[in-house]
Amino acid sequence: MTQGTGSAPIRLVLVDDQALFRAGIRMLAGSQPDIEIVGEAGDGREALEVVEQTHPDVVLMDIRMPVMDGLTATAELLARPNPPRIVMLTTFDLDEAAARAIQQGASGFLLKDADPEALLAAIRTVHSGSSVIAAAATRDLFAHFTGANTQPLPPEYETLTEREREIFALAARGLSNAEIARREFLSEATVKTHISRILTKLALRDRVQLVVFAFEHGLA
Repeated sequence: MTQGTGSAPIRLVLVDDQALFRAGIRMLAGSQPDIEIVGEAGDGREALEVVEQTHPDVVLMDIRMPVMDGLTATAELLARPNPPRIVMLTTFDLDEAAARAIQQGASGFLLKDADPEALLAAIRTVHSGSSVIAAAATRDLFAHFTGANTQPLPPEYETLTEREREIFALAARGLSNAEIARREFLSEATVKTHISRILTKLALRDRVQLVVFAFEHGLA
């Protein structure tokens, strides 16, 4: 369950209006040597203040809360310079609000009844940027809500090399760096370099935005 502690711990903020739920996450995540809980909030408005004060790496953000919901708070946080990576918490897998948050720039979604290992893996996954949280579920989410409204490919896509398009297609299917490396007989470092160049050329923030791009432009 734990990972090595050679680097600084992942700074985490919990945002949920249910104190009991936050307490459970606090006990779980706080027991990990590579995760440090630096703040909590019970609604979106409070979350904006806590994030401003604590500068977390990752935020677990409930979607439905009083005062300010998670969707609004996420949009405001992502509009700030150097925003944290945000994981939306939802009670059901085909949640249109989660899809909207991810389209705005959130780094993924997680069901609130996910098992402890999945939650910890989600925190580490978005922090490392090497894969997408629950890739199959993310693809299902966008397949359900994007439908046939395919957008034309932007000219930036034409700047990708043939190799980069191959890596793009595999990443769009949710494969991790390690999985792509094994499939294409490359080193993980080489895959990471390709992914970084793809994200830069397409002006995408992270891998989940790559998945969104693929669905929106009929490349999934």
